[in-house]
Amino acid sequence: MATPNSALRATRMSLLMSQDDFARALREAGRRAGHPNDASKRLVQRWEAGISLSPRPAYARALEAVTGLPIEVLGFPAAVPQAHVSDDGKGGHDLVESPTGIAASQGMPTAQPAPRGNYSGVWLSRYEYVSSSRDNQVFTGLHYAVILQHANRLTVRSLPGSSDSPLTMDLTVDGNVITGTWVEQTAEDGHYRGARYHGAIQLLAEPTGRRLTGKWVGFGTEMDVNTGPWELIFQDASTTKATLDNYNRRPAP
Repeated sequence: MATPNSALRATRMSLLMSQDDFARALREAGRRAGHPNDASKRLVQRWEAGISLSPRPAYARALEAVTGLPIEVLGFPAAVPQAHVSDDGKGGHDLVESPTGIAASQGMPTAQPAPRGNYSGVWLSRYEYVSSSRDNQVFTGLHYAVILQHANRLTVRSLPGSSDSPLTMDLTVDGNVITGTWVEQTAEDGHYRGARYHGAIQLLAEPTGRRLTGKWVGFGTEMDVNTGPWELIFQDASTTKATLDNYNRRPAP
C-alpha cells in the first residue's frame, strides 16, 4: 500500500492553496524558469497519495520554486530521475538534466551561463527600516531563510518559525550582482496588522560568497517610496530537514 506524502500536503495547505491552485502555481513557475511542465490536480493528488514517488526534474524544480523548500523536505527522494534521449545510431546524444536544470550533453553547450557560486543553503536575512508611525524609529527585520538555486535563479523563503511575518524573494544572479523582488506578509496581530509589503532589491556578493549586501526599495504607509540596507549572511550549506528544523526558530537580536 502507498504511504501518503503528508509533508507535501501539509506544505500545500500552509500556502492556503487547493490542489488546483498548487498545480497552476507549478505550471507558472515552470514557464517563468523556461522549463514548462504539465502539472495538474490529478498529478498533485498522486504525489500526495504516495502513488508517484519521484517527480521528474522539471517538476522537482517547480516544486522547490513554489514552496521554497528542498525536494527531500517535501517528502520526495533527494535524487530525481535523469532524463535520457537514447542514441538510436543516427547521431543522437544522451541528454541529462543537470542539478541546476540546464540540459547538457557531450558536445552540447549549456543553455545559460553558470553563476559565480552556489548560494543554496540557510541564510540569516537582516534588513532595517524606519517606522514613521513610531516616531521614525529604526527597526530591524530578522529571518532565517532557505535559498535554493537553479541556474542563475534564486528563490528565498523564510522558515516559518523564524518570524511571524513570512518573507519571500525571487532573485537573478549576474556575476556578483543579485537583483530581484521581495514580499513580506506582516503578522495579523503585529503593528502593521497583516499588511502586505513588497518591492525591489539589489545585492552584491562578497568574494567569499558568504555575505550578500545591498539595498531594498518599497512603498510606505504614507504613499512614499522608502529604502534601506539589507544583508544576507550565510549559515549552512545543508538544506536537509534536520538542518531546517535546527534553524526554524527566531534569530538572536
